[in-house]
Amino acid sequence: MRPTYHLVPLEIWMSADQGGPYAATSLAVEGFVHCTDGMTEMVATANRHYRDDPRPFVVLTLDLDASGSPWRIEDERRIYPHVFGPIERAAVIRAVEAPRAADGEFLPFEA
Repeated sequence: MRPTYHLVPLEIWMSADQGGPYAATSLAVEGFVHCTDGMTEMVATANRHYRDDPRPFVVLTLDLDASGSPWRIEDERRIYPHVFGPIERAAVIRAVEAPRAADGEFLPFEA
């Protein structure tokens, strides 16, 4: 098993076809699904990109080995896997609401 995290707005996660593979919006726009290794890095990424977005978010724990699509890490720090296709539902190990402070800051989540 190769775990990683993916952040998604709750409304998008809930409206996705629960019976089929998950395809993040970025897959259609950028050609891959963004992921982040490590809880600390996931929280930092969330705050960097989504702190001002008031929507509730969900952190998905994914098993990259079960994703059903090719993936690779392309950044120098080797913490941002990209999945180049939809993610099989069996690869979603867990989905937890991303906790936030009153000012929108993302906080550590239950890993």
